[in-house]
Amino acid sequence: MSLPFEQLEFLGFDVFGTVVDWRSGVARAAEPFLERHGIAVDPFEFAKEWRALYQPAMEAVRSGARPWVRLDVLNRENLEQVLDRHGVAASSIPQAELIALNRAWERLDPWPDAVEGLLRLKRRFAIGPVSNGHIAGMLKLARFGGLPWDVILGAEIARSYKPRPEVYLRSAEAAGVAPGQFGMVAAHNTDLAAARALGLRTMFVRRRFEHGPGQTTDLQPEQDWDIVADDLVALADALGCP
Repeated sequence: MSLPFEQLEFLGFDVFGTVVDWRSGVARAAEPFLERHGIAVDPFEFAKEWRALYQPAMEAVRSGARPWVRLDVLNRENLEQVLDRHGVAASSIPQAELIALNRAWERLDPWPDAVEGLLRLKRRFAIGPVSNGHIAGMLKLARFGGLPWDVILGAEIARSYKPRPEVYLRSAEAAGVAPGQFGMVAAHNTDLAAARALGLRTMFVRRRFEHGPGQTTDLQPEQDWDIVADDLVALADALGCP
């Protein structure tokens, strides 16, 4: 391989979709909530609608249209929007139930290969999330799924959201590595494109069912990324991790 992998010291991971299955976890939490309140929508469709508001909400922060707020705040606002679309006022739902449903994003199952792959990668590299998730949420998600991070980096330390450059650069700075010593691992081509533009190494992991069986995006690498792997175990193989 032409890439000098021996220079890598840190691997940063996108989390939602790359390491954990957000769609199934959110649908699982939403199903009893929807039944209890008579909201006639498929739980997987509800999860899709909720997730679809993710990027527009973050863009308001990235653009400077609103001050920095954590992802759990944006998720809660987005939840209320989705409920409103289905004719349900959030004010009619007990606050404890809304809080509990919003915490679905902290109780998402890792993909079947994720923990094994991370443990192997951790033997050679320091690893941590470089996610749009907030630190407390990433901590709870790690404890729920057994994700063996060394450190939690990403949006909250930069007070912005990917793909803003400061998220990657401040994460690298906090980890004590230069961009060329930092490998970004993601299932999303746009994430890797932003990282590559800053000199980070790029590793694409296919997640063909992140959005369900009808997924049409990120099925294939859109650039010549440094590594393309079918899962995190395959990534560990490619990086020579025992």
